[in-house]
Amino acid sequence: MAVQQRGLEHSMKSRLNLSSSTATTKKPAGDERGIALIETVIALLVLTVGVLGVMGGLTMAVTQNWNQGDRAMRTTEYGQDKMEQLLALNVSDATSNTTVYPTQSTGGTGLGGTMAGSTTVGGVTAGVVVTGYVDYINSSGTLQTTATGALYIRQWSISTNATGTLKTVTVVSRATTSFWGASAPFTTLVSMKSL
Repeated sequence: MAVQQRGLEHSMKSRLNLSSSTATTKKPAGDERGIALIETVIALLVLTVGVLGVMGGLTMAVTQNWNQGDRAMRTTEYGQDKMEQLLALNVSDATSNTTVYPTQSTGGTGLGGTMAGSTTVGGVTAGVVVTGYVDYINSSGTLQTTATGALYIRQWSISTNATGTLKTVTVVSRATTSFWGASAPFTTLVSMKSL
């Protein structure tokens, strides 16, 4: 039985081409010890610096995109608020103050009162302010009486058609600043009201 077992072991070793001696690994020379560890640490350091740089840029891009999107959303919201305030007035109103909220019954321009055909009051051109047809909003959404510290400006105009029977109300709401050279967001809303 012992002879058979030795024969079987010899047969398996020759099939697998194994030698009876144990395999040995070559030990690194004295100068090469620790080099692999140092190379690994340096590679990890380079990788960490690269990842941190990418994360910083990504964070900045996400913040910029959020701020620009928030300002664009607010210009739309503030434009809609002003349009609703104006459309709530009587079409021939000439005295309601719409530069404050809630609207006061006196001290303002209303919807321009009775207007001749093809007439426009107010204005929506950026940088050209028409008193009584502009208001300023700060970063917390509060109306202000001056442009100082305003983050948003709303301007509006009222125009009549040729026969003077239809008024067109135009509201433009603009952010005063933007981020990273992008244009400041703005919204233009137009609605009509018949006499």
